[in-house]
Amino acid sequence: MYEFPIDPDSTLVERRYALVYTPNRRRSRFPENCVQIVESLEQATAGADPEAGLYPALVYGPSRSSEGLRLYYLIEWIMP
Repeated sequence: MYEFPIDPDSTLVERRYALVYTPNRRRSRFPENCVQIVESLEQATAGADPEAGLYPALVYGPSRSSEGLRLYYLIEWIMP
């Protein structure tokens, strides 16, 4: 499990299932353009394509970084 900032008073950032595009799974945060939010665990696992670098995950976000980017933080990878 990864550490990431959580704002308990925020209604804008939340835990969501997603497909994350990444060449490897060593990172713990991803820019918005690498994350495709899906409605369910089933959609995340069905949309996975490891050969194309697309992995199912549970993420937290979007959160604004100090550089002004919108980021999603990895909670956990979902193994299909």
